[in-house]
Amino acid sequence: MSLASPRPNSPSRVSVIAVATAGLVAIALLAGTQGGWRLATAALVGGAAGVALYHAAFGFAGSWRAFVRERRGEGLRAQALLIVATAAVAFPLIGYGDAMGLRTSGYVFPLGVATAVGAFLFGLGMQFGGGCGSGTLFVLGGGSTRMILTLAAFVAGCFLATANLSWWHALPALPATSLVSAWGVLPAFLATVGVLGSLAALTLNLERRAGRMHPPRATGSWMAGPWSTTTGALALAGVGIATFLILGRPWGITSGFTLWGGKIAHGLGVPIEAWPYWSGQMGAVNRSVFADATSVMDFGIIAGAMLAAGLAGRFAPTLGLTPRDALTAIAGGLMMGYGARLAFGCNIGGLVGGIVSGSLHGWGWLVFGFIGSAAGTWARGALGIDPPLFPVRAATDS
Repeated sequence: MSLASPRPNSPSRVSVIAVATAGLVAIALLAGTQGGWRLATAALVGGAAGVALYHAAFGFAGSWRAFVRERRGEGLRAQALLIVATAAVAFPLIGYGDAMGLRTSGYVFPLGVATAVGAFLFGLGMQFGGGCGSGTLFVLGGGSTRMILTLAAFVAGCFLATANLSWWHALPALPATSLVSAWGVLPAFLATVGVLGSLAALTLNLERRAGRMHPPRATGSWMAGPWSTTTGALALAGVGIATFLILGRPWGITSGFTLWGGKIAHGLGVPIEAWPYWSGQMGAVNRSVFADATSVMDFGIIAGAMLAAGLAGRFAPTLGLTPRDALTAIAGGLMMGYGARLAFGCNIGGLVGGIVSGSLHGWGWLVFGFIGSAAGTWARGALGIDPPLFPVRAATDS
């Protein structure tokens, strides 16, 4: 398939590709000067994630909303595939990495009130913000000016949560539990496959009963897209596995946002060094942002998505925003940022990162995040953001 034609009034495809490529190379070089080959490679892996996210339109907000509103579950099944494919490598790395000379560890955190409230807030917020953690970055890189507001509010929400995070995390919670440590690598993996496989089968059954079965989107051009959700899931599993191998831990997004907020506040004279959250992190605040692995991967995602949009001929930023667009972007970003810090991460670090670490909190994130997303989907309909749906006709009706 040939490259898609550019949109009218869009920048030259060659110019966009050149700028995005130069930006990604610059990010990798700057990261390399701060942390050597590992950070430079992490930036390039972030760029690959941006390409995959954009070409596969791989997000959580839209796919969860599509399932709640229309019982279309292709996106949810792709997310299950992403987690299973990543866990197939991550679990052995966590369980046996030391024996192989690899220092790898997972995101294993308590499951409690803070996680539940935070995941719910995040799920609610992503329906107003129009994206999730990774979605905010790749949609911004793809040319959405609205996402500038969402990202700014996201960063602010992450930072604001650090003011009283110790209070939240002192609320009742189950101990941090790793199924990989408690059950062993193979039993933990089989249990993960069993639960996610059952959920995928449930979405397929509900989709069929609702008469919403459609052929899955096929991969078009590898360079210009679009990619199928399956291709996107496997590519992003590669990103997650590469992150384990390079950085020794799961892929994350929002700790970078929190650091950006802390650096901005510190630069403005806010005495964050007196806050419990920041007392042990002032070294990171004072170092270059390119010395932080999560930050350079986040920058890479933006550049990679811009490159993908240029390859597709679809990079066409627009400046027109209605007051409602701006308000919902800010509200959604604040909720996502605050919720992500309470719940130990966003849909990538908290949900996917938690489950591929074998952590119980990742499963709790999935449950409460989905409930919050369903509430946000209902609120969008009540506020007139989404059009009403026609009654769904059962597949057996004539």
